[in-house]
Amino acid sequence: MSSPAVPSYSNHRYPAEDISHSMWLYFRFPLSFREVEELMLQRGVVHLDEVFIKIQGEWKYLWRAVDADSEVLDILVQNRRDKAAARRFFRRLLTTTTAVPRVVVTDKLASYRAAHREVMPSVEHRSHKGLNNRAENSHQPTRQRERAMKGFRTVGSAQRFLAAFSGISPHFRPHRHLMTAGAHRLELTIRFTIWDHITTATSRPAAS
Repeated sequence: MSSPAVPSYSNHRYPAEDISHSMWLYFRFPLSFREVEELMLQRGVVHLDEVFIKIQGEWKYLWRAVDADSEVLDILVQNRRDKAAARRFFRRLLTTTTAVPRVVVTDKLASYRAAHREVMPSVEHRSHKGLNNRAENSHQPTRQRERAMKGFRTVGSAQRFLAAFSGISPHFRPHRHLMTAGAHRLELTIRFTIWDHITTATSRPAAS
């Protein structure tokens, strides 16, 4: 009897391990695709990436970490993208999240590998351009804002603004591709109502 063929995931964006585990969950248990997706979000995968941003005419590096749901975990503006910069970001990420991820996904920047060996050697590191689309896509709203503002004024102001922007922007960007048109409109209505409630409460003068 010939052995069964091993499935190939070479053209898929996710690691073979995660795809296989998702398929096992779906066929072994009475779960929907949405339930499998929610379970996979708990697997502790963190995506890291860095891009150029312009501050007073000089290029700096914006480091960003997002989870498997594309939620921003931490950002850091730095002058370099060397080993020391990557190490600093790793340590900051561990402090901010107060948890050690199961998997860290990055592009092929060598600084990540060197810093990973020092800061979190027990964490699995996957280095591949195609696997890191979540982090790369997360930079897009920042790019749009940067162009509208014609760059940032100082490193400190950029850090403060982007820290707030990374938390606020996703609130108005629900995962449209996972919703019907009606559900998307309803979700936006709810989110705008929440935003109005928060901003009204914070702007209300304190009682004397």
